[in-house]
Amino acid sequence: MLANTIPYIRDFDPAYGHLVRMYDNVRRLTANNPSPFSAWGTNVYVVGKDEVNIIDPGPNNDEHFETLIHALKDECVTRVFVTHHHLDHSPMANRLAAHYGCQTYGFGPPRHLPVSNDIHLEEGDDLHFSPEIKIHDGQMFEGKGWTIEAIHTPGHTSNHVCYAVQGDNALICGDHVMAWSTSVISPPDGDMGEYLHSLQKILDRNYATLWPGHGAAITDTAPFIRAYIAHRHERNTQILAQLKDGQSQIKDMVPIMYADVDKRLYPAACHSVLAHIIHMVKNGVVVCADEPGLDSQYTLA
Repeated sequence: MLANTIPYIRDFDPAYGHLVRMYDNVRRLTANNPSPFSAWGTNVYVVGKDEVNIIDPGPNNDEHFETLIHALKDECVTRVFVTHHHLDHSPMANRLAAHYGCQTYGFGPPRHLPVSNDIHLEEGDDLHFSPEIKIHDGQMFEGKGWTIEAIHTPGHTSNHVCYAVQGDNALICGDHVMAWSTSVISPPDGDMGEYLHSLQKILDRNYATLWPGHGAAITDTAPFIRAYIAHRHERNTQILAQLKDGQSQIKDMVPIMYADVDKRLYPAACHSVLAHIIHMVKNGVVVCADEPGLDSQYTLA
């Protein structure tokens, strides 16, 4: 068990099929695609009124498409953004943009393609999506009475982007920070060092509200993000303790370290532990004879 406690928020009503107003410029519709990795489903965000931008349109299936169209009614979608290329976030982007005659926006392709191995995540990479418009860190997009700023936040994926809605002092943060769980950092595209840097980047901006890709909004943001960062440092300490006790493989560490977690999440936990270990190998704290991987043998430096 970890001493640090993240103040999770697990009380959430997805209100499937309905647009829920979050603040002046933002509404949320939760896709009905619940899973151990997406919780209640993917939150689709609608920014603006009448002429709107969509962020993370979610999975591509007919039921979800019809739900979105019905909820938006006569509103016109002028841009479709994605936070990152995962199957629960981006697949609907092309279809929705084609329907409304607009373009898709994102950071660009991931730095690394997924690696085949014997441990898989339920929500994988969307290899069919490539944004028509590639955006950059700090880029602004304006609408009627609101401005969106794209903030590059690598870690969960190399191309992860959060979107700050400046009029509301709030951040639509995809899988960078979630109220109900920690985010999976899955190498080779996920990077723990980049993730910790990106968390600090968001903490320093002092947003009033975080709107995640899954689950409830976070309103007490600074303590939550600090707990997120502390949790990662405690995981490092926990891994070092496992190595000291003679455990040398990730698959043997995870059932001990995550004894209080749903076993269906163990594959994701293996990936996150690997991300921690790669970070520690880079910093010279842990030694690996070959390229760090899920089946590698690790020892203390």
